[in-house]
Amino acid sequence: MSDTESSGPAGGESLKHRLREELRKYLIVSAYLYICFGAMQLYKAALLQDAGVHYAAWGVAVVKALIVGKFLLIGDAVQNRMRRHPQGLPERIAKRVFWLLVILVLLTIAEELVVGWIHGHSIAEMETEFRARSMPELLAEMLVMLLILVPLVAAAELNQALGSGGLRRLFSMRTGMAGNAADPDRPADQGPA
Repeated sequence: MSDTESSGPAGGESLKHRLREELRKYLIVSAYLYICFGAMQLYKAALLQDAGVHYAAWGVAVVKALIVGKFLLIGDAVQNRMRRHPQGLPERIAKRVFWLLVILVLLTIAEELVVGWIHGHSIAEMETEFRARSMPELLAEMLVMLLILVPLVAAAELNQALGSGGLRRLFSMRTGMAGNAADPDRPADQGPA
């Protein structure tokens, strides 16, 4: 058997495994973001309903989650290839959170423009509506977005610092060492009695 024959399927399996792993990570990140952004949309809808305005933009949460999730994974890939300037974990987390927050703010502005356009508002009307929002409201929304991003980015950076799958191994280590809670003498890898 030649070298190309033996490395072909293994290379294909490796690529298939990598793609499967990337898709899994993307779905997990997007699901987390969708839950968080959906909660923000639900809160916004409740506030606007009290003011007599009907607002139900669940699609916005999905789109934001998918876009930001993709940016997060692209950031992972770029960061893996560009490790020229080694930084500490807190600096990397802060930098990534900052850039993702900038992307989220831009997406929020785009969301406001699209919603205004759908409702037939002019640019001047959209600008007036945007300026009508209070500064504390805008800052609170940015702070909530920041609080959503910090644990997500911190987990991704910690996983990278521990090596591929390191965070998963760290969590499974506790389970493996703890054994069976009911029977401390029973090894963890054995099933129920």
